[in-house]
Amino acid sequence: MSVTPAATAAPRSPAHSVGSIAALPIAVLDRVRLAWLRALGPLAPTLVRSRELRVALAGSIGIVLALLLTAVAPLWMLALGPVVLGVPHAASDVRYLVTRPGLHRSPRFWLLVALPLVALTVTVDVRWGLAAIVGGALAGRGRWARRIVVVSVGALLLALAWDHTYGAALIAAHAHNFVALAMWLAWRRRTTWLHLIPLAALALGCALIACGALDPIVMASEGWAATPGGTGAWYHLASIAPGLDDPWGPRLVLLFAFAQSVHYTIWIRLVPEEDRARETPRTFAASLRAWRQDSGTLVVALAFLLSLAVALWALVDLVGAREGYLRGVIFHGYLELAIVSWWIVEGRALRTTG
Repeated sequence: MSVTPAATAAPRSPAHSVGSIAALPIAVLDRVRLAWLRALGPLAPTLVRSRELRVALAGSIGIVLALLLTAVAPLWMLALGPVVLGVPHAASDVRYLVTRPGLHRSPRFWLLVALPLVALTVTVDVRWGLAAIVGGALAGRGRWARRIVVVSVGALLLALAWDHTYGAALIAAHAHNFVALAMWLAWRRRTTWLHLIPLAALALGCALIACGALDPIVMASEGWAATPGGTGAWYHLASIAPGLDDPWGPRLVLLFAFAQSVHYTIWIRLVPEEDRARETPRTFAASLRAWRQDSGTLVVALAFLLSLAVALWALVDLVGAREGYLRGVIFHGYLELAIVSWWIVEGRALRTTG
């Protein structure tokens, strides 16, 4: 009796099955991008050849869209942003800060950074996150004088947070949206001034929110009247700007919604462009293969499954899905700060591509 090749093939793992399922939307995205490049005509070759132009354009478009959505639907941004973009941006966080530079192979990383972050995830006690910042400084190999300074700063923050954990968590939540901006600016040396365009757009957006320029637009669009998942403005005011009266409380909520959206843009779109050695962009299919090579098929499959799980959960309970996601990835903001302290100790203020 003959045996067909299909019968002798090894069974496909669930991770490979997820990769096959993802192949179709990835192929669709590549076709859409190809059509867009063709529509650009003579501008397309310049955009393809210049990384800095692509980053400036993508960043500026992302910031403008974030500002427009903040003006007309801020509460929906806060409700849906983590559900739709949360897992992809956290996965990018881990990929470019841990697996790409190979920190996952360092016992120092697991002991001094990862272990406190695991404790943070289990306990939701931000003091563990601040301990990871100290751990990052201790793990970095550099001059002792620099290490002592960074450890001292981290220890001071930990001491201040010891009796004010809620306030520390609130400050960290707001600050971490801008930590990604600092990391992006320090990612690599640039040869043009184009990166200043999205930076200026971000500064302008923050200034418009702070001075109240968006207030009448939000009111006219009934942005504060929305109740995504049954929650309204009161819910976000209590969690993002507790104790602040009008107009500063609502404006801080708007600023958080805007900055969080920019934060997603940086990790999902800008950092992948900056970290790649080649000037020209990859296809989405090539990006998926590179991600699998960096992090492993199992990790990629897990990220896809978690994204799908959060989305399905949101269809049933939007607020629960959002809070569950935020609870599960509370570590990632402190991971960024821990890696910053590691970089500073090692004198890696600027990263090189590779």
